[in-house]
Amino acid sequence: MWNHLKALIVKELLAVLKDKKSRLVLIAPPLIQLMVFGYAATFDMNHIRYAVFNEDHGAASRELLAHFEHSDTFECVAQLDGDAQIAPVIDNKEALLLLRIPSDFSRNLALGQTANLQANVDGRNSNSAMLVLNYVQSMVSSFNTDWMQDHGESPLPAHLVVRSWYNPNLVSRWFIVPGIVGLLTLLVTLLITALSVAREREAGTFDQLLVTPLRPFEILLGKALPAVIIGLLEATASILIIVFWFKIPLLGSLLALYLGLFLFLLSSIGVRLMISSLAVTQQQGLLGAFLFFVPAIILSGFSTPIANMPEILQALTLLNPLRYFIVILRGVFLEGATVSLLWSQYWPMALIGLFCLFTAGTLFRRRMV
Repeated sequence: MWNHLKALIVKELLAVLKDKKSRLVLIAPPLIQLMVFGYAATFDMNHIRYAVFNEDHGAASRELLAHFEHSDTFECVAQLDGDAQIAPVIDNKEALLLLRIPSDFSRNLALGQTANLQANVDGRNSNSAMLVLNYVQSMVSSFNTDWMQDHGESPLPAHLVVRSWYNPNLVSRWFIVPGIVGLLTLLVTLLITALSVAREREAGTFDQLLVTPLRPFEILLGKALPAVIIGLLEATASILIIVFWFKIPLLGSLLALYLGLFLFLLSSIGVRLMISSLAVTQQQGLLGAFLFFVPAIILSGFSTPIANMPEILQALTLLNPLRYFIVILRGVFLEGATVSLLWSQYWPMALIGLFCLFTAGTLFRRRMV
């Protein structure tokens, strides 16, 4: 059995690797996408363009503006002189933020009174507006602390200390990039397995498999293992880039990570072999694979929390292997999770994989009859 299976695995690997277009699709796009997503897929904002309308010109206002000027997050693009200039700056998208400092700002602070500061934010993109306001609050809080220390003011009655677990600096790339490993692994296995049986039928070599000593289960296994091997290699390359290029810490167990990776490959390949067994042409196989691929990403929790979805969709995510693998990736990278902590994510993927492979084997056997 092993010699027959080995020959089929070698044949499948050669069919993929000897084809120049297949090699290009398998190697270049996943690595390029990882690099692009690693830099582009972030919720952090840098170089926030802001304008200033300073009616005060006192020491306190200059000190406050210095906090913004010395920050890498903000970039001053305009100094305004009158009310008439405010609306055009926001309307024309010249600035995302307008800081307006009233004329009594420094005087009120010198008297120990509360001084008002106005922040006008372009709200056309609500997510960006909320982020900008959070950054402004951080700058104002820093100014308040420095002002009280420099002028001998008594400390605030309550001092809030914020500690962010697992991602101390709240860098969104740490949250997003590990999940991209799951997306790219899903894409690679999709390209390999969803077209395998359909490609055999179109090339006319499928009938040759029927006269070999191989049983249906062995043929199915022979088509699945090459995808597992290539998926493991692609995922390993992605993990190395994440750790050594993007400097995202891998705090957990490698055993926990690769056990999750193997079970994810098992389940996703099972789904794709089902699609490939049903498809008659490569076009049908590719269409069916992408019909699964897009909903799998949306229902994985990669970008949208599953808890925020309607209950019927939350139940539907339980059938999605990518949902469990995303949890494993983020758990191992950021939380230092081990195998014992991730059992609840492992067994559903194993169950999905076994069911899909059994179903694919049944469909494949019927096709051979």
